[in-house]
Amino acid sequence: MANFELISRLANDSGGKIILLVMDGLGGLPRTADGLTELETAHTPNMDALAKAGSTGLTIPVARGVAPGSGPAHLALFGYDPIQYEIGRGVLEATGIGIEVLPGDVAIRGNFCTVDANGLITDRRAGRIPTEEGAKRVELLKQIKLPGVETIVEAVQDYRFAVLLRGSGLNGDIADTDPQATGVPTLPAVAQSPAAEHTAKLVNQWLAEAAKILKGHEPANMVTLRGFAMEPGLPKYSEVYKLKAACVAVYPMYKGVSRLVGMDVIPTDIHDHPADEFKRVAGIWNDYDFVFCHIKYTDSRGEDGDFDAKVKVIEEVDAALPILLDLKPDVLVITGDHSTPATYKAHSWHPVPTLLYAPKTHMPDRAQAYGERECMGGALGQFPAAELMPLALGHANRLAKYGA
Repeated sequence: MANFELISRLANDSGGKIILLVMDGLGGLPRTADGLTELETAHTPNMDALAKAGSTGLTIPVARGVAPGSGPAHLALFGYDPIQYEIGRGVLEATGIGIEVLPGDVAIRGNFCTVDANGLITDRRAGRIPTEEGAKRVELLKQIKLPGVETIVEAVQDYRFAVLLRGSGLNGDIADTDPQATGVPTLPAVAQSPAAEHTAKLVNQWLAEAAKILKGHEPANMVTLRGFAMEPGLPKYSEVYKLKAACVAVYPMYKGVSRLVGMDVIPTDIHDHPADEFKRVAGIWNDYDFVFCHIKYTDSRGEDGDFDAKVKVIEEVDAALPILLDLKPDVLVITGDHSTPATYKAHSWHPVPTLLYAPKTHMPDRAQAYGERECMGGALGQFPAAELMPLALGHANRLAKYGA
């Protein structure tokens, strides 16, 4: 893992410029024992050329055999030990839509759901209502007041929203109210430590009022709350790496984790094509030392179990890649936060193919293409994802020599 004390001592505020391109859920598996993965199947002449010229390897997001969530997986890519620095989903959701989470606040992710006349869940996502419908329900929830606590409720996307509680003596050590099943009632908020008892009581008051207000507003006639969390106090990119860093991403959660590490989140409309995001990177390139660019749909198509659609997304990224290459970054890293094989339909523990292209400083290896099996024999080997940032900094000549 990155040693922040060491890296912050060695980091320079000058040197090369870095792009970190993350295709969410990039890693995959073959459909048949003798077949190819999604990345190996995709026609990717640009990434293949970079692999031939650069260095390749496989990253391990958290630990061998452990399938990570997107939050810890991205923290690892940013150089943070995802076990030491644990961030709750509520904080990611809140910061992702621009809610400032202060020390002492409790942030929560909310889902609208559908319950029947007996209060049993029939749909955990309220029919995946569109964002504009979710926003209408959020306006109703804003009416709820709690004694001695400021309550902020904002729409996120589709059926998701964020809740932030601000007041004295709050604690986020509370279990989710989503039972992760249908045919059962929503759960009460239960404190997991004595310090959270008061907060859990307030949350249950809020839930009771939400049930009254949403009654008759099917399909979003109830809510579940998940990911109760507090501000984690992460070291910032400017402090540790001496980088002026920016994030270009569409989905709120990735904006959230980027804000927490001190990146500027660039306003970005919802785009359906990687070229749109790459053009956004080009538009800010002169103002930053480091840009993180996130592609979501590789993960979405993997979770859908749609092998061919995931292949298509990878090919779209490759076709748009010249937009980034024309910027002539000193270091370009292409990887994923974790694997999401279409055959598995979920995040998995498989190591993630990683490509580092730094034409002035990299060590070319024998890889002939960018894919899982080519990366197995690459110069970078298999290594923890949290070591990727020091590697990028080193290749950008942003780390001083250690010792005499």
